[in-house]
Amino acid sequence: MKVLVVDDDRVLAEILAFTLQRMGLAVIQAYDGRAALERWREEAPDLIMLDVNLPDMNGFDICRQIRREADTPVILLTVRGEDDDIVHGLEIGADDYITKPYSPRQLTARVQAVLRRAGGQAEPAALTAVRQAADLTLHLQRRELSIAGGAPLTLTPLETELLDFLMLNAGRILTNEVLIDQVWGARGGTRSMLRQLVHRLRHKVEPDPANPVYVENVPGLGYGFARQPDA
Repeated sequence: MKVLVVDDDRVLAEILAFTLQRMGLAVIQAYDGRAALERWREEAPDLIMLDVNLPDMNGFDICRQIRREADTPVILLTVRGEDDDIVHGLEIGADDYITKPYSPRQLTARVQAVLRRAGGQAEPAALTAVRQAADLTLHLQRRELSIAGGAPLTLTPLETELLDFLMLNAGRILTNEVLIDQVWGARGGTRSMLRQLVHRLRHKVEPDPANPVYVENVPGLGYGFARQPDA
């Protein structure tokens, strides 16, 4: 199944896309209203995740335009939480309305509910997904990590979430803010909590936690997963 993500904040769009991909959904993206309508007509997605505050058109107008032509499910995303905005979004045909910030768990549940109502269902890929990078193999459902084919190590849910996101973006440095939002979502996290989580993860993953070869750090910026550990 295919989801169109529309958000002018590219960092948030990537985080949202990552969550949807873990559900087994294909993701296409647009960053303004006109591009959103073009991608919708070209790609015929099964669901649209639509930010209300876009630079050229607001999400209400886009949703209204889509409803004139089709019944594609639409979930509106916005920082607005007022009842009038929520009611307005639902009155013009949105299927659901999620207020930022939201947790990945909440987002997953809402997406699955909308797809069920629309007659579709996200494939349970997240339950069987395996992430591989360098010589690490991460089994997401079991929260087990194997290093170079060795005996599996058990990770906590937060350790699994962080390592999975780092492995998915191997070779890139991700900012502290992006990692905090991905791991803790609406619950909120801090840089101190992130440092502690990285510390615990390194003690499970790294041959020498004091000299990490997998989870690298760029001071003042964030963390990344090295494509290949140093020999």
